[in-house]
This record gives sequence, structure tokens and C-alpha cells, in this order.
Amino acid sequence: MTYRIILSSVAMMALISATSCNKNKDNATAAGEALPVEVARPQVDSVTLYKEYPGSLIADRTVNVTAQVNGTVSPPLYTPGDRVRKGQVLFTISSSTYPNAVKEAEAALATAISNNEYAESHYVAVSKAYEKNAVSQMELQQALNARDQSRSAIKTAKSRLAEARSDLDKCTVRAEVDGHISTNEYSGGNYVSGEGAPVTLATIYADAKVIANFSIEDASFLRAFENPNNRHMIDYSAVPVNFSEKLPHAYTGDLNYMAPNIDASTGTILLQAEIDNPYSELKAGMYCTIRMPYMVDPEAVLVRDASLSTDQLGKYLYVVNDSDKVVYTPVKTGDLVNDSMRVITEGIRPGDRYVTTALLKVRDGMTVKPVEAE
Repeated sequence: MTYRIILSSVAMMALISATSCNKNKDNATAAGEALPVEVARPQVDSVTLYKEYPGSLIADRTVNVTAQVNGTVSPPLYTPGDRVRKGQVLFTISSSTYPNAVKEAEAALATAISNNEYAESHYVAVSKAYEKNAVSQMELQQALNARDQSRSAIKTAKSRLAEARSDLDKCTVRAEVDGHISTNEYSGGNYVSGEGAPVTLATIYADAKVIANFSIEDASFLRAFENPNNRHMIDYSAVPVNFSEKLPHAYTGDLNYMAPNIDASTGTILLQAEIDNPYSELKAGMYCTIRMPYMVDPEAVLVRDASLSTDQLGKYLYVVNDSDKVVYTPVKTGDLVNDSMRVITEGIRPGDRYVTTALLKVRDGMTVKPVEAE
């Protein structure tokens, strides 16, 4: 029992000693040993300001691969989803009708040429006979008519042969543009009747360039966008475009279209930005976010984003006044710049000092020892 009393006494003395030391430290701090804190002054720089709008991608062009003749379609000569090149054979359509039509048209042309040769020579002979009064005016006119008809027959035969060859060529279905191709609508062996109306076999998405469609509704932004003073300060040919998942490459769009009218049902206006797609990472239907520049602030006030804190009233900074006292300062914030600096639109001036470290240790009204960051 005596042993426990001695230990308790020792512990009590140690506690009293520690408390005394803490009180002495607090007294020393209160006496003038202020807490050193790092402070910085806001930067002033020219900054482009942005607003973000949701959008979606479409292919620059969408081209249907069609059968325009009647016949049996082959299995696709491509792998669905692959990139195809202009002129690449995608399907063939089997039919004896079109090769036979070409042969018949070729034969008809040969006959027309032969008839013309006879009509030409006959007209020359009749003309000479007419000069010698050996034939009548009527016979000369008949020879001339026959010659002209034979020439017309050649033109008609050539036209029909061109049509027949064109139809035969349509039996080989080729890609009209470069792009990614969809799955086939018809499997091999199906009969298609494309002569009356084209039958879609697949679709090519010409996506070497894609278009970002998005709409804006802010009237003040519209005014800013149409302001000629902004035109020479903002590069609308390189508008940042982001995606929900980070892609291996960064993308920008060239803002090249603004609809001439506002959609009355939504109160918005359609804009389009053209995006180069050299790596084929962008697909029609993808959702994106367009960061539209709307203004250049030549004297924007910037602070370190990490120095901002948030409470129920919003964002705030700890500012150190001329008396080295901490002042709780609500601020209004703007865009994040260069990944680490935040635009301050209200609440702090360029010459002010704000706390950058020890944010959890300082409090409003506290006297500190400011150390300006280099």
C-alpha cells in the first residue's frame, strides 16, 4: 500500500511539472514569441477565363455503304470496326444480268459503228453522183439522213454501254471515304434489290476529324463571344476539350460554327468545334466537356489554391494585416490556373499577405510572425 502511494505521488508531481511547463510556454508565446507562419502575396497576371459546357462527339461525315443493283451479296470483305480506306472493296454482288448487259451494249455499239461506216461512205458516193446529176435531190437527202441517224445511233449505243458498265461496276461495292466501318447489315448469300432504291449494307464513320456539339445559354457569354475585342485576344482555334476518362493524348477543338438562331424550346444556341483525331481515340457518341474561353483578364489576382479553406460560408483565406494579426477573409474564387493557382475575384488585393502553411494552427485574431515565401 505504501509503495502505491509513493508511485501516485511521483505521477502527480510529474503532471504538475508538465502543466507548469506548458503554462510557462503559453505565457512566453503570449508575451511575444509569435508563431512563425509562411505568407505570400497574390500574383497579378494576364489570365484567360473559361466556362465549361457538356457536349458530345459526332463523326465529321457519316457515309452509308449501299447496294445499288440487284443480286446476291457476298460476306463482308472487312472486319467490322476496322478502319477502311477510300476505294477499298467491301462487298461484291453476284448477278449475271449486268455482265450480260455490258456484252449486249458492246455488241450494239459495234453494230452502230459498222452501220455508220456504211452510211458515211454511201453519203459520200451519193454526193458525188448528185454533182453529176446522176441521182435526185431526194436520194441525196435520204443518204444524209441515214448518215446522221447512224451517228446518233453511235452516241446512244455509247451511252447505254456506259450505263451498263456503271451498273456492273456497282456490283463491286467500295468505300467512298476513309473511316471506321460498322458491322454488316446483310450476311453473305442474301439477295438485295438495290436497283429501285439503294440498300444500306454498312456505315462508314469518317472520323479523321470529329465534331464536338454543345449548346450555351448564357447571354452574357454570347455577348463576350461576339465581342470583337475578345477575338484578337482569345484563340478560338484551340479550345480545350476534356473527357470523363483521361486519354493518352490531349485534344483541342477549332470553334468553327455557331448556329444562326437560338432554340426556342431550350433557350440555347448550338456551337461546334472540329477536333483532329490522328490516333483514332475519339469515337462518335463520346461525351466531352468543352472549356470555352470567354474573357481575358489582363490583371487577374492569383493565390495558391492549396491556401484556400472552406467553411459553411464558402471559401476563405487567412490574411495577415499590418499588425501581424491573422484576419479571417472570405473570398470569391474563379478559375484554376496552371493546376495550382486560383483566380480571386473578390476579397483580397495584390499587396495583401495570406497564410500558405500551418493553416490548422492559426486562427482569426492571432498574432503571428510572418515569413514571406520566396
